[in-house]
Amino acid sequence: MNRKNRLYFSSDYMAGAHPAILARLTEMNMVHSAGYGTDTFSEAARAKIRAACNAPEADVYFLVGGTQTNAVMIGTMLRPYQGVIAAESGHVSVHEAGAIEFGGHKVLTLPQKDGKLTAAAIRSCLDSYWADANHEHMVMPGMVYLSQPTEFGTLYSLAELREIREVCRTGGISLYVDGARLAYALACPENDVTLPDLAALCDAFYIGGTKCGALFGEAVVIPKHDFIPHLFTMIKQNGALLAKGFVAGIQFETLFTDDLYGKIGRNAIDAADRIRRALAEKGYSFAFPSPTNQIFITLTKERAAALSEAVEMGFWENVGDSHVIMRIATSWATQADDVDRLIEML
Repeated sequence: MNRKNRLYFSSDYMAGAHPAILARLTEMNMVHSAGYGTDTFSEAARAKIRAACNAPEADVYFLVGGTQTNAVMIGTMLRPYQGVIAAESGHVSVHEAGAIEFGGHKVLTLPQKDGKLTAAAIRSCLDSYWADANHEHMVMPGMVYLSQPTEFGTLYSLAELREIREVCRTGGISLYVDGARLAYALACPENDVTLPDLAALCDAFYIGGTKCGALFGEAVVIPKHDFIPHLFTMIKQNGALLAKGFVAGIQFETLFTDDLYGKIGRNAIDAADRIRRALAEKGYSFAFPSPTNQIFITLTKERAAALSEAVEMGFWENVGDSHVIMRIATSWATQADDVDRLIEML
């Protein structure tokens, strides 16, 4: 099948940018702005993000992408002798090419259930470390990494996040949430976690733009002002500071005007729900119970190869010798006609 007729459901960052962002970038294209995020657009975006998070004192920084953001934030929040607790399926554990370890910190992986960590597992990890007579020879757990949604498209409930926050508080460690696909969590009917909730519970988190309607960019929110002193300098040290920071600022100012960020994920959720219903009706097997924009199905390798002739899906993992888990991902840009064609093909 030629590229024009091929269906693209392998990821949620395969389209350019939301039309409102492109229009605003075009409108401001010849306006000269200060660099490194010190411009008026970035300041306006910060003010809108603080308001949306109900965090008036928050520090807000714009970085280029998710891996850079995770590497910078984990690297700056940890002491040199500490590591970060993450689910064994977490993005920093599996799909960031060892970026955290490359920066000098160990990822301390724990078993997951549907992509999620539990407060009990984190508490056990901390207790085991401090109970070990040799803990001075070991990597100290210094923070917890979560993602909302998870790598499996599942969601932490507000009650689960509160339990994890309490374990972090009593254990004296930080809580950081990766929000690469946060717009799709916020748009999901099953979600009960808001931006103000994240600001109240996290030491830091980021609002994803790359996968949620922007050309690129992530907005880091640190609710407590100056929680990480000199973060601007350390972002630059890590090669993650944008000279044309105003380009990110314009995008996030647009995303947080008229609640566009709150609305932008609904198309992805609606499309994914249609596909899920069709898959269930046709007898497909779901690998994980994801309610957001990612759908994981178990196929024979032959069936996966046949579908892949016309549909680009994301490979997830092999299951034994004969089956494979493939991911179907929708986005803010998913077209209803493409969903119709995919359902017919399935």
